[in-house]
Amino acid sequence: MRIRHCLLLAVFALIPAALGQGLPELGDAAGAFLSAPMEKRIGEEAYRDFRYRDVSFVDDPEIIKYVNDLGGKLVAASPDRGQGFEFFVLQENTINAFAMPGGYIGVHTGLLLAAQSESEVAGVLAHEVSHVTQHHIARMIGKQSDASVASVAAMVVALIAARTSPDLAQLTLVTASAGAIQAQLNYSRDFEREADRVGFQLLNDAGFDVHAMAAFFERLQKAGRLYENNAPAYLRTHPISGERMADMQNRAQSLAYKQVPDSFEFNLIRAKLRAGLGDSRDAVATATEQLRQRRYTSEAGARYFLTAALIRDKNFVAAEKELGNLRLLAPQHPMIDLLQARLQTERNQTAAALTSLRNGLALFPNYQPLRYALIQLLQDASEHAQALSETEVLLKELRKDGRLYSMRAKSFAATGQQLFLHQALAEQYYLMGTIPAAIDQLQLAQKSGAGNFYQLSVIEARLREMRLELASQAPPR
Repeated sequence: MRIRHCLLLAVFALIPAALGQGLPELGDAAGAFLSAPMEKRIGEEAYRDFRYRDVSFVDDPEIIKYVNDLGGKLVAASPDRGQGFEFFVLQENTINAFAMPGGYIGVHTGLLLAAQSESEVAGVLAHEVSHVTQHHIARMIGKQSDASVASVAAMVVALIAARTSPDLAQLTLVTASAGAIQAQLNYSRDFEREADRVGFQLLNDAGFDVHAMAAFFERLQKAGRLYENNAPAYLRTHPISGERMADMQNRAQSLAYKQVPDSFEFNLIRAKLRAGLGDSRDAVATATEQLRQRRYTSEAGARYFLTAALIRDKNFVAAEKELGNLRLLAPQHPMIDLLQARLQTERNQTAAALTSLRNGLALFPNYQPLRYALIQLLQDASEHAQALSETEVLLKELRKDGRLYSMRAKSFAATGQQLFLHQALAEQYYLMGTIPAAIDQLQLAQKSGAGNFYQLSVIEARLREMRLELASQAPPR
């Protein structure tokens, strides 16, 4: 799939024209902004719909956690840190990232692999965060009192989920002429420049290397000139003019250079992604050659790459040996604990894997991927009471985690708890954006013949909430 960030802005820019309203001036904030709750609702609706339809979402908890932690450092440095953000990852080889309304930011795995430093990834994320904090999408939509949240969100999803050619002509399927589309793209380039400036400051305030932002864009620009029709996707979705490039370089030169080392997690996450690419034997050969020739920026990352590739290739003896070498470099780290548990699980050493996960959690109690793995392993061992206890603890912190509701549903099904099974499935479907299916599950919970007065009252109250939300999304008559 090819996510088209600038096209996303263009669709929002075209909505006012489609509804017979003029666009606000760029600097005219009065009357141009959507309310914050409305912007968030549109983003939530679009994100849920997008996630439900798309199959390239990366569900690996470690990769998701890393990207959210990195993005969180940028958000924490922003004056608008009260704005909620959620970063998600798509399994796409192209170098790209994009922002959606309400603080949802997508990152392609290709970006993580192509970046030469963590500060380069942070520079791209800072740019996308700035699109959100500057309310660019809201400024393009303006006041749309006669458009429902669902209809606006559907326009977002229709665009970002498009799997065909990125040609702007496709936007005629939404509305307006090619000339109007080009005009709105010109308009969005002003937002690109603003996102550069705000993102640069954000990158600096968060403690990253500001020179990396200009270096990354310059490298992409050179690749675009070299390959012409096969330019990096980020250039097609974020056109970099000479003016923008010069502005970034001038800003970087105005500040003293400071060396910012990559985090340990950055190297391990990239190694994990590499180990999952292509044929497992090829991955093992590539990792082995990198270590032999010492072609790496992090030896721990290179050894993690080889260990993960060997596990994937079912060469467990060699993987255990290489894991020992990795432990010499990093005796204590949650990602290595999880890698060890994965190896033990693959070798059907369930008891040893449970010990590894519990030992890891004793040292790193807040590392959620370890807890997810523990729940999964408990379920595989038919220890459903313990698994449910673990999910209940996590749900106190992660109320919107669909993975946890799915896990609870699995254990409730295995233990014959029908009311709670349907209740958990309802929340999972709700978070996926399929409210009608969620309502069906709550109705099945009511008909299950189980539950006391309090439990049934909770289900009835939740059912009313979902029905009201579904009605609010209906187009106006």
